Amino acid sequence: MFTMNKGPLYDQTAVQPMRDELTALGIKELLTPAEVEAAIEQKNDKTIMVVINSVCGCAAGSARPGVASALQNKIIPDENYTVFAGQEREAVEKVRSYIKDFPASSPSIAFFKNGNLIHFIPRFGIEGYTANEVAKTLTGVFDELCSGEGPSISPEEFAKLSHAQICSSQIPLNKG
Repeated sequence: MFTMNKGPLYDQTAVQPMRDELTALGIKELLTPAEVEAAIEQKNDKTIMVVINSVCGCAAGSARPGVASALQNKIIPDENYTVFAGQEREAVEKVRSYIKDFPASSPSIAFFKNGNLIHFIPRFGIEGYTANEVAKTLTGVFDELCSGEGPSISPEEFAKLSHAQICSSQIPLNKG
């Protein structure tokens, strides 16, 4: 019987810049299914954004800078989280269990309120779009569904950000 390894697919060091790109914005990483459940299952009327990060150079290369720009908006989600597809795979599976009516895709961006999915942007809503177009879509969602106070980081910190530019085919697979 075939058993799929649940460990990370890619070398952790190689994907760290892609993680840092989101955590530098104040987005918290969810590394376990229990952390995912605690974040999403809150019953406090807060809007929760979960970014499913990815090594994909074409789509994630627009998603991460798009999220960064959107989080400079005056209105943002109350809480922001990320999971990394192909890395903490059980945490990603747990997020996807809340996104029932859509096939798994990464990168993607989900919005939750009181444990319920209220909006979802799948990969096909990101891939082929520029970071500015992704940001425009997200700020529209923020303005409609959110009430958190932005920006997530100061304009000065935002100006210091750099974005990971790498093709996923060049990222070494995890050997451990």
